[in-house]
Amino acid sequence: MPVNSETTTILGGRVHLIQPIGGYRVAIDPVLMAAAVPAIAGQRVLDAGSGTGAASLCLARRVSGVSVAGLELQAEMAELAARGAMETGVADRVRFIAGDILAAPSEVPPDGFDHVMANPPYMEAGRGRTPPDPAKMTATVEGAARLADWVSFCVSRAKTRGTVTFVHRADRIEHLLAALAGRVGGIILFPLWPGRAVGGGMAGQSARRVLVQGRKGTQTPSRLSAGLVLHEDGGGYTDAAEAVLEHGAALDLDGQ
Repeated sequence: MPVNSETTTILGGRVHLIQPIGGYRVAIDPVLMAAAVPAIAGQRVLDAGSGTGAASLCLARRVSGVSVAGLELQAEMAELAARGAMETGVADRVRFIAGDILAAPSEVPPDGFDHVMANPPYMEAGRGRTPPDPAKMTATVEGAARLADWVSFCVSRAKTRGTVTFVHRADRIEHLLAALAGRVGGIILFPLWPGRAVGGGMAGQSARRVLVQGRKGTQTPSRLSAGLVLHEDGGGYTDAAEAVLEHGAALDLDGQ
């Protein structure tokens, strides 16, 4: 059944995103995640749980020559993402596949990608309030696939020395790190701070989201990055955040 949809733009108008009307709306998390993937031209990237394609399309617009495959459980969302790729002008390098990470299709083979990224459902099943919209519930609440399943899938699809990148809630970081332990090395924890640590307004607030990136087949120690401050005290984006969210700049997890 066709989904009532509308087109919005992100990344300063560079990406045309087609989303359901009245359903799940993409926030800044997938944009930031895509900016953290260190892909270069000629490489292949997998976006696990691609939704309507925000992360895939942002990455393709930022890195010319990169090839992106998006795997999405909800077939109607994959169809909207494919339309978004057409409108964004990257359909020759970005494709979306309807499928389940628990029974992955042959188009996403093990060890097949230079980088893998995922924005898994944030909420554990049975915890908190369940969204009434079915599509939003699937995107935000874990189903049959739990966080450990997402990690196992993403690591299995990355090549040796390839990166895996996640964006997740800071209060579930222990679960994410436990699932990654022994599978990847060089783990970088990159907090996304709501506001500055000095002055008024939102200063001093804890990070609610964190980017986590590791490299398969390495044993480099983990490290905590300074992260990114998203908002000025007055509420607008910081220059560093605006460079990523509006102008398509990359995030250097080591250098930030």
